[in-house]
Amino acid sequence: MPTPHNNAKKGDIAKTVLMPGDPLRAKFIAETYLENPVCYNEVRGMLGFTGTYKGVPVSVQGSGMGMPSMGIYSHELYSEYDVENIIRIGTAGSIADNINLREVIIAVSASTNSNYAAQYRLPGTYAPTASWKLIAAAVKAAEDKGCIYHAGNILSSDTFYDDANSLAEWNKMGVLAIEMESAALYMNAARAGKNALCILTVSDCPLKGLSTTAEERQTSFRDMMEIALEAAVSI
Repeated sequence: MPTPHNNAKKGDIAKTVLMPGDPLRAKFIAETYLENPVCYNEVRGMLGFTGTYKGVPVSVQGSGMGMPSMGIYSHELYSEYDVENIIRIGTAGSIADNINLREVIIAVSASTNSNYAAQYRLPGTYAPTASWKLIAAAVKAAEDKGCIYHAGNILSSDTFYDDANSLAEWNKMGVLAIEMESAALYMNAARAGKNALCILTVSDCPLKGLSTTAEERQTSFRDMMEIALEAAVSI
């Protein structure tokens, strides 16, 4: 049944959902790649669509920005709509010196400066990690495409404008890039016993002063979209 944030009914959403942060990117993916896409959600402008890709049902829905927003939408997809797999597809700022604009990152794990894990009352520090079957499927899809990709640890930050200017410190620990949603997604998936992965395109290199345009971020990062779709139909 519908939730406060989603108009969909049971059965409207596929078992695998691609989740860009930007709902307009969800619309672009649905219209570009899915056959017979149907819009199932418009609440708060967080567009969601279900169609088929290579004959397999796939949904795509925006998550919004930040871990609270991702936490709400992914929780509802897992718990209310019986979704099994969520693949976040988003943008990131590269931290590692060897990663360049428009290259793809497969986030094996997600360090964070958030206290999102506090709700689980764990007697230690939790390490949010992607699901192996999705990692393996994404790596295979990236290699089949022949695109440049990097796999490793990223940082999910609660702050876009970081007054501490701490990226250089994360760089020292081998963190590949920074974004704002994946740690919450990975924790929600773990708690629900479901699967999650984040595939990112480098939209800017803050330590190098390089960036792409807003239009590029919305419509042109097709490698990660196609990797996610191929992974979605192979699992």
